[in-house]
Amino acid sequence: MNKAELISAISAETQMTKTAVEKVINAYIRVVTDELAQGGVVNMSGFGNFSVADRAARTGRNPLTGEAVHIPARRAPRFTAGQALKDAVR
Repeated sequence: MNKAELISAISAETQMTKTAVEKVINAYIRVVTDELAQGGVVNMSGFGNFSVADRAARTGRNPLTGEAVHIPARRAPRFTAGQALKDAVR
């Protein structure tokens, strides 16, 4: 399902216009992104948690040449599914 299909599905479920649903989804994405950029956590009970993970610097290998490559430390977004979501997928 892509973003347009998600908007259509939510619009049909809620009887909201597609334009309104798109605004809500875009706002949701902005809010979650801003919170994670500040190092925060977004908890959605029953669905899951969005958080930020720190990854240490490490040495990797170029698969073509076998040459050692330095991979710098970075922060990466992480999602952990909640129990209700896990149970629904089983």
